[in-house]
Amino acid sequence: MGHADLSRSETRQLAVASATLGPWRTAAAVGVVVGGAALGVDAVTGHWSMDILAGPVGLALFFFFLVGAVGGKLRRDTADRRLARWADEHPWRSALPAAGALLVLNTLTLALLGGWGLFGALFSSLLPAGILLVVAGVVGSVKRARRGA
Repeated sequence: MGHADLSRSETRQLAVASATLGPWRTAAAVGVVVGGAALGVDAVTGHWSMDILAGPVGLALFFFFLVGAVGGKLRRDTADRRLARWADEHPWRSALPAAGALLVLNTLTLALLGGWGLFGALFSSLLPAGILLVVAGVVGSVKRARRGA
């Protein structure tokens, strides 16, 4: 079955499955370090408020998904070579699950921890999710172009 024979549902499933290729333990460690550092800076500078956790948690989520998504694109030692080949051939589609997850989780973080309204949190979460999508898509596209050359 070629890639042209895949339905939208199968393409979505492949995109979500390709997101599992990333180095998620390393990504979690980076997210914890970045979030902890941001929380420390907020605590030291005296930015005390009810939403002191929203910013650091948002940064931790961004760097978690950034390291996981980009690391998955750059990783060479993968167990499922067919899945990695599909992700290499479709760099933008394979970046969508991480960007979507960041959008949802960051929106919930801002709404629940930051005291934002749901629509304000959603619109504020569009920028980091878009940046993640662009960075992961460009990295995958450059990898595909370099591999083809």
